[in-house]
Amino acid sequence: AGVNVQMHAGTGEGRGSTFLVDLPVLEAGAELPAAEAPPRTVARGPGRRVLVVDDNVDAAETLALLLDLDGHHPQVVHTGTHALTAAQDRPPDLVFLDIGLPDLNGYEVAGRLRQMPALRGTLLVALTGWGAERDRERAREAGIDVHLTKPVTPEDLAAVLARPGP
Repeated sequence: AGVNVQMHAGTGEGRGSTFLVDLPVLEAGAELPAAEAPPRTVARGPGRRVLVVDDNVDAAETLALLLDLDGHHPQVVHTGTHALTAAQDRPPDLVFLDIGLPDLNGYEVAGRLRQMPALRGTLLVALTGWGAERDRERAREAGIDVHLTKPVTPEDLAAVLARPGP
């Protein structure tokens, strides 16, 4: 038997939609099917210190969550100025750097990070919506090691994380 589901008082032409939803009913005393365990990401050795720099808060937090689940130690900032301070206070092994930041652009941030002695071996990864060849060239000139265009694929992310650290 179906249940009539209505939303927003939606009856009549032009007043919304009506849907018929059929849901299975479990017989009394029946056992639930065994659920499969969700796949887990297993950290490979000690995690890296990762600085995520992106003014898109949701994107930055999502990447940080993925990195944390993979056993890394992410720190998130949303401006170039904060990136420089964070990198000096806690030198990262890897930096994911958006180019279009609200204060300093990612190229400027990368250039300044490369001047910090403690970050000479840090892997700098541009993670940006700017993907033209000129953007890639500017990234190389600024000292960025890898240029990824958003949205990043899981394979590209895994390839970057598989690169040897400093």
